[in-house]
Amino acid sequence: MACRTVCQLLQRRLASSAASVRLSAADVRGQRSAVFSREQARQRSLYPRTEKIEVTLQIPGLQGTLLVMNKGVSTPNSCARHLTEWYVTSSALALVDGKPWPLHQPLTQSCSLSLLTFKDTDPQMVNQAYWRSCAALLGQVLQDAFKEDFSVELLRVPEVLVTSGAFCCDVVLDPQLDAWNPSEESLRSLTRGAQQLIHRDLPWEPLEVAPPVALEAFSHSRCKQEEVEEKSAQSPKGTVMLYRCGDHVLLSGGPLVARTGLCSQYEVTAIHPLGECVWGLHRRAQGLSLPLQQQVHMRTKMQDSVNVPTASANEAISDTLTPPSAPEQTPPHTAQQ
Repeated sequence: MACRTVCQLLQRRLASSAASVRLSAADVRGQRSAVFSREQARQRSLYPRTEKIEVTLQIPGLQGTLLVMNKGVSTPNSCARHLTEWYVTSSALALVDGKPWPLHQPLTQSCSLSLLTFKDTDPQMVNQAYWRSCAALLGQVLQDAFKEDFSVELLRVPEVLVTSGAFCCDVVLDPQLDAWNPSEESLRSLTRGAQQLIHRDLPWEPLEVAPPVALEAFSHSRCKQEEVEEKSAQSPKGTVMLYRCGDHVLLSGGPLVARTGLCSQYEVTAIHPLGECVWGLHRRAQGLSLPLQQQVHMRTKMQDSVNVPTASANEAISDTLTPPSAPEQTPPHTAQQ
């Protein structure tokens, strides 16, 4: 046990030393986005000429309707635009040949297509994608919220059931901020940051990539690199799925919904310390949200820590959070307020 503690402290010290020579948070975001754009352009270049595919709709009232689309270019969202505006604004996820498919991921062969919404008879798959998306949004806010002189590492997002009552995002803050406890104003500032991203209605762009591409994108995060290696080893195709929202690139353990604008009522409610891990002090940020199509008055705030299985908690470590210079008094600074 003593040896393990020494190793953990050594890893933290090395990580802290590396932080001093790392690029700024803005430069890291730019580098990741540039890798994403380059790979996205390469994949699009694989379809130099227009080739048609047939997409058969499996939608109530439109069962069997055939759309002729462009291979490697058209997405489920493109198909929705051939229908009514309701499908464009309400669709959150797709099923392609019965399998979950992000709304902005290109179709590569003739297939059947279902468009999923929060109003479906069985919205379980959409709800889980929504919860996952809310956590991704929270991670983006946390990375953007703090001053540049603090490092921000997001950990792997734990898979939390919708019935748990809150979505979660795991982080490790700069060691200087181990004593920081977020105030109510800090939580409100993070909530405002999320609401700004929701108002911008940004798409979550999916991109399936080979491990070397993902490793290059996350070259400044050993934690994320370990996650890439694990996810690619578990994938039947040996690939990983990246998503980009604005200039923020992330790994995801499952599909996200189409866009940030599908989030409606969104509130960051708590940040709890969970104890030491190999990367530093493990914290869990959490919040509440409801999708645009299910607006109600959120009367209670989920502030108790959400528990996930121990293995998930330990594996959910993949980025780092950096709070403000005077954490005891200064709330996070949210960009473009």
